[in-house]
Amino acid sequence: MIEHVVCRLVKGEDLNHHGTLFAGRMSEWFVEASFISAASLYKKPEHIVCLKVHGLQFLVPINKGAIINITTKVVHVGNTSITTYGRVVLEGEDTTMVDGYITFVTVDHDGNKMPHHLAPVEAADDRERKLQETARQLR
Repeated sequence: MIEHVVCRLVKGEDLNHHGTLFAGRMSEWFVEASFISAASLYKKPEHIVCLKVHGLQFLVPINKGAIINITTKVVHVGNTSITTYGRVVLEGEDTTMVDGYITFVTVDHDGNKMPHHLAPVEAADDRERKLQETARQLR
């Protein structure tokens, strides 16, 4: 599975009332990073829309000044759907701060779902197989 990494600097305007990264800002960045993975696979971003954000989990607060890496990859494709998994870590570290899945669908110019004709993605190891299995169960 091809991974895409988006790096972000957490600035003052990205914080919530607790002084940590606002969930809405993280969600925006997460969807954008996940879209990059889906669009990279499908090659026609104008035909991809976000259908659902599944269980985005905020596991550890992220502070101002942090540099984060949002790593995303396509883990499952259906007939019209493309599901990505994303994981957020601090630059140079490996602790998962945020993770979750997002499903996109391919649509025609009128917004109707259309088949994308993508081949299934292949898992390289047990971790990727587990991500695929979780993605298949999402609805």
